[in-house]
Amino acid sequence: MIVPVDQSNICQAAEVHSVSWQESHRSFCSADFIALHTPEHQQEYLSEKISRGSRVFMLVDGEPAAVVSVTGSLIEDLYVLPCRQNKGYGTLLLEYAVRQCTGTPTLWILENNKGAERLYRRIGFRKTGMVHAVTDGLDEIEFTLTET
Repeated sequence: MIVPVDQSNICQAAEVHSVSWQESHRSFCSADFIALHTPEHQQEYLSEKISRGSRVFMLVDGEPAAVVSVTGSLIEDLYVLPCRQNKGYGTLLLEYAVRQCTGTPTLWILENNKGAERLYRRIGFRKTGMVHAVTDGLDEIEFTLTET
């Protein structure tokens, strides 16, 4: 079941976001930077996104498993708990997020996130050629949905 995130369940969404974000960034971020992304920090982050008009959704299968945010046509924050990955949750939530977009769905991923790239390509996302430098050695790459 996919539910909107609001004040009643934002703590659960923040926990999923925190655990998943920390795990996905552990191999290339410092331990100090990883430690900053606590559930409390991610709750503030998600609250701020919601207050600025983003819609945040959480996939619950018995317990919370994944989160995603949608702002217009921009999909962000797709995180699946490490223990719940490779079970179809990411695909299900991504397909849901695509349907929430107001125009052509777009997203950005870190160039080293090959698992996410495989997922997005399976759904029909393709690189646009737009790149943002995140650090001296790491770029973020834009993808857009080319097939529906």
